[in-house]
Amino acid sequence: MSESLLSGRSGLAVLIDPDRTTMAEAEKLARRAAGEGAALLLLGNSFGPAGEGGELSARLKRAAPELPLVQFPAMASQLDAAVDAVLLLSLVSGRNAQYLIEEHVRAVPFFLQHPEIEAISTAYCLVDGGHVTSVESVSQTRPLPADKPEVAAAHLRAAALIGMHAAYLDAGSGASRAVGSAMIRGARAAWRGPLLVGGGIRGADSVRAARDAGADIVVIGGALEEGGARVLSALTLAARA
Repeated sequence: MSESLLSGRSGLAVLIDPDRTTMAEAEKLARRAAGEGAALLLLGNSFGPAGEGGELSARLKRAAPELPLVQFPAMASQLDAAVDAVLLLSLVSGRNAQYLIEEHVRAVPFFLQHPEIEAISTAYCLVDGGHVTSVESVSQTRPLPADKPEVAAAHLRAAALIGMHAAYLDAGSGASRAVGSAMIRGARAAWRGPLLVGGGIRGADSVRAARDAGADIVVIGGALEEGGARVLSALTLAARA
């Protein structure tokens, strides 16, 4: 694609984790997300097992055909031909070669077979959210310090220099604190492309703060698991502000 699916897109991304959501719950959430005006559906989890894979993707596409379905895979073996695009993550906050380039090499046959699926090269920065996350454990890397926005900015400037297309600041699933406004502002100053922020964002005020600081897309997963689809309207509205 000459223009990324994420280009010019802003608002709320609803993260559906196939290992923490039933098929029926995921379909209901997708329909509600479309009705409330979410920006996209994000499917996957942070360096975990694959869950239901293609069957869930197909059902989500039927439930909310108007919403882009973007996969957030843990590894190349999970790549799914039923999605619109893939966040091809490079864990630039760490130094584990498997998640910087090895999984990307393994993904080549999939993208050669499915040229219609956009691979969005994404600079993935794990930010300290107050506890050890699954990403940190599995990748054996440390998160960026939450109080050092200049460190995150340097990583994103490096990612821009090597031509990456999107950036994702993530405090991790179930984080006790979200990525702070100062960190997001620093990232925004260093990064011109689409900027996603997620992890530890549980209410409309947190969504609004992330957007005000410069996030294009705010990723919500845990808040919906805890509060159900009923909280989605307020979160989507806050993400549009």
